[in-house]
This record gives sequence, C-alpha cells and structure tokens, in this order.
Amino acid sequence: MRAASRLAGVDAARGLAVLGMFAVHAGPGARPSGAHYLVFAADGRAPAVFTLLAGFSLALAQRQRPGSDGGGTGPAGSASTGRLRPLLIRCAVFAALGLFLAALRPGILVILTFFALYFLAAEPFTRLSTKALTAVAGASVAAGPLLSYVLGPLFGFGVSGRGSVPGLTDLVRGWAGLGEVLRGLLLTGAYPVVTYLPYVLVGMALGRLCDVRVSAVARRMVLWGAGAAVVAYGCAWLATEVLGGRQRLLAAIAAHHPDAMTAADPVRAVLAQQYGAIPSTSWDWLLVASPYSQTPLETLGNAGVGAALIGGFALLARGDLAARLLRPLTALGAMALSVYVVHALVLAGPANGAASWTALGSFAAVALAAAWGWQRVWARSPLRRGPLEHLLRLASAPRARA
Repeated sequence: MRAASRLAGVDAARGLAVLGMFAVHAGPGARPSGAHYLVFAADGRAPAVFTLLAGFSLALAQRQRPGSDGGGTGPAGSASTGRLRPLLIRCAVFAALGLFLAALRPGILVILTFFALYFLAAEPFTRLSTKALTAVAGASVAAGPLLSYVLGPLFGFGVSGRGSVPGLTDLVRGWAGLGEVLRGLLLTGAYPVVTYLPYVLVGMALGRLCDVRVSAVARRMVLWGAGAAVVAYGCAWLATEVLGGRQRLLAAIAAHHPDAMTAADPVRAVLAQQYGAIPSTSWDWLLVASPYSQTPLETLGNAGVGAALIGGFALLARGDLAARLLRPLTALGAMALSVYVVHALVLAGPANGAASWTALGSFAAVALAAAWGWQRVWARSPLRRGPLEHLLRLASAPRARA
C-alpha cells in the first residue's frame, strides 16, 4: 500500500470527524431518536476522534523523520532545539487562533487552545519506546478521568463550574487570569489535558503499533477498535441500567443538582452543564459513557471508534474506485484546520445560533465542495493541504543551518 493511500485513510477519518463536528455545532440537536441519532452519535465523539488522530499523525510524522525508527530512539527521540522551535511555533499559532475565535463568541467550545497544550504535553512521550508508550497510553485511559474526579473538589469544582474555554479577557487580568487559564487548560476546561491527553497518547501508540499499509493490520485495527467500543459502551450500560448505577446517580443528583431532576434525563442534563469532566459527587459517575463525560469507559469507547475509523478508511483507500469516491472527504480532512477556523467564523457571524438540518446540510455540502475544489486547483502546489496548514508549515519549518 502506498504511503499516499495510508494518509488518505487518515484524512478521510479526519474528514468524517469534521462532518461530525458540523452535526454538533450546526445540527438540529443531539437526541437518541430517529434521524437525530446521527447527531447524537457524533456528540462527544467528534473532538475525541480529532484528538486521537492528532496523536496518530504525530506517530506517523515521527516515523517519517530521517534516522527515526519510530520507537523513541535516535535523533527523532531526542528533544533537540531543532525540534523544539517548530513545536513551540505550532503551539503558539494554535493558542492564538483558539483565543481569537473564542473572543468572537461563535457559540461553540473552541478546542484549538487546548490542542496547543496537547502538543506540548505529548512531546516528552515521543521519546518513549513503543512498549513504554503503549503502557502509558493504556494507563492514562483510566488515570486521566480518575485524576479529574479526585482533583476537581480540591479546586472548588466538585459539583459544577467546569467546561469553560480560555479567552483573551482572562489573559488581561494579570497573574490571576493566567492562573485560571492554566487551570482550565489542565483540569477544568471544556477539553482539559487531564482527560483529553489520553486520546493523544492512544493515537500515538496506535500509530507506532499499527502500520495500516498492511491490510491485515488495518483489518485488526477495525476489529479491535469496534470490540473496544462495544465492551466500553456495553459495560457502561450494564453498570448504570442493570447494576443500579443510575439509581445511585439520581440520588446524588437530587442531593447536589436538584434543578436537573425535572429534566427528561437528569444524568444527561447534569453532564451537559460541564463538558470535559464529571461531578465529583458519586463514584458511579465514573461508570457512565455519555457524551463529554470523559470517564474511563467513554474514553475507551471513543478511542475504539477512532481506531476502527482509521483502519476502515485505510482499507477503503486501497481501492481505486473507493479512493476516488472518498476524495471530497479526504480533501476535507487534509485541511481540517482551515475548515475549522472558517466554520467558527461563519458561526460567529451569519450562521450564529444555527441549529437545523438545513444548516448542517449547507455546512457539509459547501465544505466538501470547497475542499475538493481547493485541492483540484492547487493540486501541484504546497497549498494543496489548505491555506492555514501551508502557512503553519512555513512558520514552523526548521531553519537551515548556515
């Protein structure tokens, strides 16, 4: 399998995550019924798959560096100045874009500032051996959510208050504001490092372990990913619906979140109030797998979905006909950063508050057509992978030594 086909599979998976993001941001609402189940299925999984794909891409980039064995040894495994400068520039660009978009109030929880810290936090793990990285990634799936649950009350967020996004106004408030930004990025924000870095680490481990150029490996990735998702979501259902977890959660909600008891689903109503974390009021919260709950079971399930998507699209991209049919989706995934920024700008302006099937269809159709057209026009140019992607690559390119 050609490397281009492998990357096409990764881009197609990322493109599907973009469509999932559109469904959540501009769709008619996430409800587990009828056609709305499509939006419900994307809710919470789209950012998780994005983040896992970021880790997978980091592993691919490390494998492609000259002199790298992909296992954390040699030149690719050392934190040289030549590697640190591009990383810092890339992180600074993501942080600046995230803060800028959040200031426009597009009505969505902008993830880009969090991505800046993911990349910084992931750098030391690129130097681990594949075996050590896999062990750390597996442990983080449980350790990250557990830390969130335990540390929340220590910072005054045991019941509520989590789910924020850093903004420019926080930074102008001096050290106090900076402290709140760091706390949000690490623990209490919408996509905090403590519960989202596990996706990056799992993606990196998958990128090391799974060479999807090999059909058998891609098929195993689909099977093991789907199996992990079924086990995770199944265990969550068993724990909450069969073993009494839901009743215990309702008792905790009645004590700590009485307003939510009038909702059709009190558990989901509480989780909707604080993305990226769960209340630290009952250990049973760690057994749910609802969107954005960021429990061990949701993290495992989302990671399984992401792995299955990567393997499945890698298999599809092997066929000439399927690869041609996937081109609009792969083009969308290849320029996901540009698409994300443009869609946030549109949501902050003419489409502010959009929430309908028409809005979702418009976002999807325009984005797929524009991405495909862009790649056709710039087919022989470095701009092919997107305008912001190209500028970011230029800004973070290592400087040649004199």
